[in-house]
Parts: sequence; structure tokens; C-alpha cells
Amino acid sequence: MDWQALELSLWLAVATAAILLPAGVVAGRWLATSAHPLKPLAEAALALPLILPPTVLGFYLLVAMGGASLPGSWYRDLTGHTLAFSFEGLLVASVIFNIPFALMPMQRAFEAIPRELFDAARTCGLSRWRTLWLVELPLAWRGILSGMIMTAAHTLGEFGVVLMVGGSIPGETRTIAISIYDRVQAFDLQSAGVMSATLLGASLLTLVATSWLSRTRQPAGWSR
Repeated sequence: MDWQALELSLWLAVATAAILLPAGVVAGRWLATSAHPLKPLAEAALALPLILPPTVLGFYLLVAMGGASLPGSWYRDLTGHTLAFSFEGLLVASVIFNIPFALMPMQRAFEAIPRELFDAARTCGLSRWRTLWLVELPLAWRGILSGMIMTAAHTLGEFGVVLMVGGSIPGETRTIAISIYDRVQAFDLQSAGVMSATLLGASLLTLVATSWLSRTRQPAGWSR
């Protein structure tokens, strides 16, 4: 087991989920409640990482983070090293390719909230923010938690984008998925098998957790 790669992967998963939690709540709520004419375009753009080949997405992210790009040159001037092939660049890429995995469950959860509750909240004099905290989040928490679980699990298993943007730098960008590939290339099938079994178990637990969250009903008295 490559414990260093596993630790880095876990840190990457936690950081990605922490960034996408507030962003996903805001974007998911907007997509669930908005009637803006550009909403279908926004949904399509945010879902692109689901259907783009990882190498294609990784290529564009690598170009965007390279020293010749504006973000890449700005980051290099600020820190002295490039954004590509660094943990920070890996985190940026992870946030981008995980957007649909975090956003879609949250959007569906907000869409499932009965519109009558919003009318009742306004009748009680609740502001938009108090309605969010007291009404919407307590009802949408299953979708929010499901999105976070999916984000973390997908981060652990992502290979193509991670390899394109981060390469395989030990302690910096070598995640457990990259380590599996390296071990196979070195014909160390035993280590690759142990790490693959770890990701398999994590994936299975993810599916069990999300299935439980989708099947769990609201307490008596709440309407769906």
C-alpha cells in the first residue's frame, strides 16, 4: 500500500468537498428555483465533465494552468512555481471535474422541496436567508450529503485528469489511482491489487451510502 499516495488522495478529496459544499448549495438552489432563459445552458456547461473524456478535460486544464496562460503566469509570479504539476493545480482540477457530482444531487434535493413551503415561509415573515437555513437545508440535507460523498469517492478514483494536470510527483501529485498505474507498470501486481481493492471497497460504500440516503424518508409530518 502506498500510504503517502492514499493520504494525499484523502486530503484532496476532503479539500475538494469542502470547496464544493457551499458552491454546490448556492448553484444547486439557483438551478432548482430559477426560471432564467440561460438556465439550460448553465446546466449543460456544468454537466460537461460527465461526458468529456478525462484526457480532453485534462488537456484544457493543463493549458489553462501552464506558464503561458494568464492564471498560470500570475500564479508563477506569486509563488515561484507553476500551477500545473502542483497540489494546488490538482485541487483546482479536482474541483472542476467534480462539479456535476456535487451539484446534481443538491439540485434534485432542492427541486423536491414543495413550493408551498416557500409561500408559508414568506407568510411567516422569514427572509430568503432564514428560509434557506430553517426550511430548505433541513429538507435538502440528504442530497447535499450525497453530493459530498460522491465528490469524495470520485476524487479518490479519478485518473485521467489527475495524470494530465499533476503527473506523478511523490508527495505532491501522486494519488492512489496514479500509484496503482505506476505499480502495474513496474509489474508489482500485489501492491496494485491491494490499492485497487481499497478503491473498490470505497466505491461500494459510496453506492451503499447514496442508496440509503435516497431511500430514507422524511420524518412523519413532512410532505415530499
